[in-house]
Amino acid sequence: MKSAEEIMEMLDAYDLTGSLRDAAELAGCSHHTVSRYVAARQAGGEMDKPAARPRLIDEFLPKVEEWVERSNGKVRADVAHDRLLTLGFTGCDRTTRRAVAQVKQAYRAGRVRVHRPWVSEPGMWLQYDYGDGPVIDGVKTVLFIAWLAWSRFRVVIPLRDKTMPSVFAALDVTFRRLGGVPTYVLTDNEKTVTVEHIAGIPVRNQQLVAFAHHYMVVIHTCQPADPASKGGSESSVKIAKADLVPTDANLLEAYDSFAELEQACETFCDQVNTRVHKVTRRAPAEMLAEESTRLHPVAAHPYTVAFGTTRQVPANTPIVTFEHGQYSVPDRLLGEAVWVRVHGRGVDEQIIATHLGKDGPVEVARHMRAQPGSPRIDDAHFSPAPAGALDRRPRARTVEEAAFLNLGEGARLWLSEAAATGTTKMRVKMGQATALSKLFDPAEVDWALGHAAVHGRFAEKDLASILDHHSGRPDAGRHQASEDRSLTQGTSAWSRLGTNTQADDDQSGVDEEVAS
Repeated sequence: MKSAEEIMEMLDAYDLTGSLRDAAELAGCSHHTVSRYVAARQAGGEMDKPAARPRLIDEFLPKVEEWVERSNGKVRADVAHDRLLTLGFTGCDRTTRRAVAQVKQAYRAGRVRVHRPWVSEPGMWLQYDYGDGPVIDGVKTVLFIAWLAWSRFRVVIPLRDKTMPSVFAALDVTFRRLGGVPTYVLTDNEKTVTVEHIAGIPVRNQQLVAFAHHYMVVIHTCQPADPASKGGSESSVKIAKADLVPTDANLLEAYDSFAELEQACETFCDQVNTRVHKVTRRAPAEMLAEESTRLHPVAAHPYTVAFGTTRQVPANTPIVTFEHGQYSVPDRLLGEAVWVRVHGRGVDEQIIATHLGKDGPVEVARHMRAQPGSPRIDDAHFSPAPAGALDRRPRARTVEEAAFLNLGEGARLWLSEAAATGTTKMRVKMGQATALSKLFDPAEVDWALGHAAVHGRFAEKDLASILDHHSGRPDAGRHQASEDRSLTQGTSAWSRLGTNTQADDDQSGVDEEVAS
């Protein structure tokens, strides 16, 4: 079999000479070979095609086709090879793999799903779907992603769950961000949308029907287990997860709080909606300005039936009562109304509070079930206390109190400790301390008050006794040995042990004379 370059050289030589033999001599081949390729060119056929040779598996191909048909094109080649061996096939597994691949290719040739481009009209279709969000504080979150078909405008909202109230709140926020409501909304067959299918017909959830009636929108669902029927939202979910969920690919750090994730979602929406789309060659935010004129007005009041029971937050305490339990809400909602509902059962039961602001319903609190008399409190719901609200430092209110406290920190400590122990006649003792400060150094009096407070001496004459003891010492306040003088016995005497010094010799001579 000749290569394409060799065939072109032979044909070029024939066109130049007009003779088969001369062309063969120039190309270095037989004139019969030149004749065959010239004839093939004249007939408009293929220049070179390998000759079909019989294979060992040819007689078993009908059985392979049967297995491919039964498995809907999913049978494995190794499984087919093992079965062929039991039928008497003597070829190798490589031959089987090639045959199975060839049959599968022919099987799929007539079964490829062809997608027709969807040309949508402005203001007609909105798709939404969910994606697995990041884990925050050990709890997995959900990303709600909505996609407006004509303008390609995207809305990403983090949710704590996919319950009906959370989905309704996300849809309400989406409508208000878009500035209107489309005619149709397309989504999956979640239980919040479709209860069941009867003869292929979806049975809608009653609460969803009421929600759709409130916003004057028609809810459609795609075919079950067929994500390709809503490819716009599927693609949006893929992009949002790639940019928002921390992975090794995007080098994102874990989110410290749910508020941080909300801010990240808003930043992502601003980014993707302001850059030029590769299909429309326009920014989605720019196209939304045109499409918003074709959207229906959003209901003035959000759909609140699914959010639970209304509760009024007191004017001075951000605590609401629900089913004999008390739960905290952010203190910025003092005097506002919130909707409280139950989510989950058993040990996972939670109490969720929702507030309706100018941007739509927003979840503001989530607590575990509280027991009567034991409220559930979240410290983040309370603003920091004003400076000095919990500071119990002494503050003078009279001239006598000011004179006593002006002695120093010792006096303040004495007042706090004496009051804590219930000391009697405190004002009299404070006056005595002020009088003593005129006889002694005020710093010494303050020192004595501090020592009295530390050692719990609050009797009538304790302060004077401490002052007398302290003032009678030349080194008052010092109770440790000097650094250059010590009563500790040294070891210098032991250094002469075993040595015979001159003094020892003289002493021994004296002893001998006395003895004689």
